Order: sequence, then C-alpha cells, then structure tokens
Amino acid sequence: MTEASLVSRITDFASRADPYPLYEELRRTPVLHEGGDGPYVISSYYDIKALFHDPRISSDTITLAAAGRDPLDEQEETGGLPLSFLRTDPPQHDRLRRIANSGFGPPHRPRRIDGLRGVMAETVTGLIDGFGDARRIDLVDRFAHPFPVTVICRLLGVPREDEPEFRTWVDPLVASLDPGTRQSADDAFLKSLHQSRTALGAYLAGLAEQRTAQPQDDLLSDLVRRDGPDGSMAMMEVLSTAVLLLIAGHETTVNLITNGMLTLLRHPDVLERLRREPELSVNLVEELLRYEPPVQIVSQRTCIADVEVRGVTIPKGSRIWLMVAAGNRDPERFKDPERFDPDREDIQHLGFGSGIHSCFGAPMARLETQIALTELARRMENPRLVEDPPPYRPNAVLRGPRHLEVAFDGLR
Repeated sequence: MTEASLVSRITDFASRADPYPLYEELRRTPVLHEGGDGPYVISSYYDIKALFHDPRISSDTITLAAAGRDPLDEQEETGGLPLSFLRTDPPQHDRLRRIANSGFGPPHRPRRIDGLRGVMAETVTGLIDGFGDARRIDLVDRFAHPFPVTVICRLLGVPREDEPEFRTWVDPLVASLDPGTRQSADDAFLKSLHQSRTALGAYLAGLAEQRTAQPQDDLLSDLVRRDGPDGSMAMMEVLSTAVLLLIAGHETTVNLITNGMLTLLRHPDVLERLRREPELSVNLVEELLRYEPPVQIVSQRTCIADVEVRGVTIPKGSRIWLMVAAGNRDPERFKDPERFDPDREDIQHLGFGSGIHSCFGAPMARLETQIALTELARRMENPRLVEDPPPYRPNAVLRGPRHLEVAFDGLR
C-alpha cells in the first residue's frame, strides 16, 4: 500500500464507520505528504498540540485560498453566511474573540452558561417526553438535532415565539454543511438554501438592531453593546459570531451527543453506571471527546513560513491537516488509548482543539452533552442499538451518524 492510498482511504466514505485502524497506520508516519500540492498530514498528539500553538500556522481565508483547493473541499462553518473570526489570524482574531468571550463567559459573564442549565434540562425532558408510546426512535432526528438549536436560541435571545420559524431557516443551512447533501442538491434545495440564508441574516440583523435600542440579558445584546478596550463589533462581525454559534455549535454538539449515546450503547456497563451515578457524566464526556471526537480533522491551516516537524520541513504556503482523532488515540500520549475508560484520570484531549482557535463554545457543548446523556440513560428502559454500525454522514471532518435508531422498552 502506498502512503497516498492511506490518506485516500481515510477520507473515503467507506471508512467513515471506523477510521481508527487507519489512524493507527497513519501514526507510523507522523508527518505524511502524498506529494505535489497535497496537504502535510500530522497525526501525533504532541505534534498536533504544538502546531495548534504555532504562530507560523495560519487560519486566514486569504492565505488558505492562496494555498490552493483543499482536497476535503469542506464548506465554511457558516453555511455561506459571513465568515467568523475563526477564519482570521491575530490581531484581528484576538480582538474579535475577546469581545465574543466577554459576553459568553468569565470574567464578564461567569454564570451565563450555567444559567442555561434549567433551559437545557427542560428541553431534554420535553424531547424525551415527546417519544410518547414509541418503542423505537431515531435519536438524531428526535433528540440530538433539535436540542442544541433551542439552547442556542435562548443564548442569543431569540424569542420563543420565533423559534419555529427560526428552525425552518437553520435546517437547510445545517444540511448544506454535509458534502453528500451539496453534491445531490437540486435547484429546489439551492433556492431554499438561498432563501434561508437571506431570511436568517435579515432576522438576526433586525434582532441585533432591537437589542441595540433595548438590551436584554442575552448574548446578542452583549455583542452589539460591548465597547471596551477592544472597541465594538461592526454589525457584520456581530452576525458572523452569532452564526458561528448557531451553525458550528449545532453540528458539533449533535455529533457529540450522538457519538456519545452510540458509545454508551456499545458499553452497556458504562450506560448502567451512568444511570446510577449521574456525576460520572463530567469525566465521561471528556473521555468521549478523546475517544470519539465530533471534529476528526482540522484541515483549514496553512504555513506562512517553513516549519520543521520531526525532521521534515513543511514549506511555506503548504496546507496542513491536523488529524485530531488520530492524536487523541496516540499511544505516545495516552495509556491503552483504544479503550473507552470514563475513569481515565489524564484526559488532555484535542477534541475542542487547542491554542488561540480552541472552541470558545466548549463549555456549553460540554454541559449540553452531560445533561443529555445523563437523562437518556436515566429514562430509557433497556435501550439498544437497532443497527450497528449506523449510517454515517459523508463528512470526514465532522464525523457522526446521520441516523441512530434506538429501541427501548419504555420510559421511566
């Protein structure tokens, strides 16, 4: 087998259900280049961690475009709406991120995420109650997909009466992130997608204008009114930050919850333990982020100077893929890495990235998943997989089941 064919197999949909044996092969060549204009693929935990913190590695869209087409051909996380600060480098990135963080968490809003705990619990209870008399459900469509949208609506300050219409705009945007959907999109879908982008952008702009005049206790009010040492955000920057939370936060959380429930159903002893010990959820979610991370590959990176990794010089202008899912199971870093162990004490995973571009919505995703998995374990009687492996999304970057059929005997 050639090295190039290994990278092709990793990105091939046929490997989506279980790419981990291929990641193990990949780690034997920690810096892999398939030749030509192809990316340099990095698979060691320590190398990935170092590159996340290396100022010679750029995320800027202009730099990425100059490096040529990404073989993964992934769409931006915004679904075609304004690009977020994730696609910029310092100092612009740092300024916008500081402003966003000031309304999202400590030190300015230390209780904002924890304050959503009641909303999260109420939403989870309502969704599970909505299973009714069913004894088989698709966990993605009935639970993991709608849950994060509700939470993000409350965080941003979308009025409850607007949520149904808001969802009709969000669903096509989320669907458009999937390569399979984009490849098979017909004119009707593309028209719907365009209309959804336009409507969502107009709605968020209108809501932001309202919050400018009449601020409330929500993130959107903070974004439009924040005027500290870093100045304030322009309206397009406010919209791109809101869309980042809405789109990127939604898709990763859906996959984290779905991958989490799939892993628990494959480890019924841990599922039963979570039912008895809900406090286990904190460590369990961290281990899930290591063992089955929702983001498997970080491909939007380019060298702005020559970088040497393990004796290999990666030339300026080259694309780099950081294979975080391979790094999370690197035996150089983790003991017995192929074992799912919720009691693991050392879980310094790469599931939310690291460095200046680490996921700033991580606290919310963690809490959502802790509450979701704990309640599913507590309330579903004898849950079991209908199909293993389940059908997966085509996306190699945001990896997760498209459907997860779960049978159960009843609800507690």
